[in-house]
Amino acid sequence: MALALIQFLVSLVNVLASHYVPEGESSQSPLVSVLIPARNEEKAIGYILSDLMQLSYQNLEILVYNDESSDRTEEVIRTFMMKDKRISLVPAVTLPQNWTGKNHACHQLALQAKGNFYLFLDADVRVGGSLIRNTIYWLIKKDLALISIFPVQIMKSFGEQASVPLMNWILLSLLPLPLISRSRRPSLSAANGQFMLFQASIYNRFHLHELFKNHTVEDVAIIRFLKKNGHCVDTFLGKGNVSCRMYESLGQAIEGFTKNIFLFFGNSMVVTILYALLITIAPFIVVLYLPSYGGIALAACIIMMRVNISIASRQSVYKNLLYIVPQHIVFLLIIGKGIYNRITGTLEWKGRNVLNT
Repeated sequence: MALALIQFLVSLVNVLASHYVPEGESSQSPLVSVLIPARNEEKAIGYILSDLMQLSYQNLEILVYNDESSDRTEEVIRTFMMKDKRISLVPAVTLPQNWTGKNHACHQLALQAKGNFYLFLDADVRVGGSLIRNTIYWLIKKDLALISIFPVQIMKSFGEQASVPLMNWILLSLLPLPLISRSRRPSLSAANGQFMLFQASIYNRFHLHELFKNHTVEDVAIIRFLKKNGHCVDTFLGKGNVSCRMYESLGQAIEGFTKNIFLFFGNSMVVTILYALLITIAPFIVVLYLPSYGGIALAACIIMMRVNISIASRQSVYKNLLYIVPQHIVFLLIIGKGIYNRITGTLEWKGRNVLNT
C-alpha cells in the first residue's frame, strides 16, 4: 500500500510539473552536429532525414553512420545526400572487441563532427517544429552539459501497446523528473539515447561513448557520470514535435527492454525481482487479508498512477488502463528474459551479441 501511494504521488508530481522543453529562441544560431547511427534502418532513415531538412533551424550538419547494414540503408542515405549538402555519410569501421555497436557508431560520428553541439538521434525518431531551436536555447540558458528527451511513443500493434508504455510507467512512477536537474545525486538520473544533446566541448573532454564503450545502457551511464563530475543536466518528456516508434512487435520490445530493465533498479537483479514480486503479489494480499476499503484504496492508487503517467507521456489513458494486465505480464516476461541473459551472458540485437561483444 505504501509503495502504491508513493508511485501515485511521484506520478502526480510528474504530470503537474509538465516537464517539457520550454519554448525559447536564442539570439545565437551555433552549428549543431546531428549524429545518427543507423543499422538496417532502410524503413526509417528517410523519414528522419526528411524531417531534419525541413526544420526551421538551418545551421546543421547531418552525419549518418551506416553501421554495416545489410539492407538498403546506405542507398537511402545517398539519395538524401544529393538533395541536401548538409547530409554526409560516415563510412563504417569494423566493430572492435569490447564495444557495443551503437556506442562505436556514436563515437565514430563524434570524431567527424564539427559543431558546437552534438545531437545524437536514433534513426527511428521523428522531429519537427522548433524542437532543436528550443533545446539549444535552454541548454545555453542553463549552461547544461546534456539535455535528453523521452519522445512520444508511437504504438500501432497490440504487442507495442502491451510493452512500450512500460518504459514510462517505471520511469514516471519512481523518479520525479524535476529532481534530475535539481539534485546532485547521480542515482536521481534518467536519459534516453533516442535524443541526447551535448555541449561538444564537454562531450569531447570525456569522449563519452568511448568511456562507456561496452555498456548496453550508455545513456543512463553517461548522464550519471556527468552529474557525478559536477555538470548540470536535464531530461524532459517529449511533446508532439519529437516522437518514435521504438519497436514493431512484442518480440522486438521484449528483446529491446531486456537490455536496460535492471538499470531502472540500480542495476540490481535482486532489487528488480523483489520489486516485481511485490507489485505482483501485493494486490492479492490486500484483497484477501484487508477490509474492502483496502482493495479500493490500492486500486485507486494504481489507476490514478496510470492516468497521470499516460497524460504526462501523451499516451492513451483508455488503452493504458485496458492493457494493465497484459503490460504487467510482459513486464514479468522481460525480467525473466533479463535474468536468463545475465546468466548466459547473451543478448542478440540486430544480429550482434550486445552483452558479449
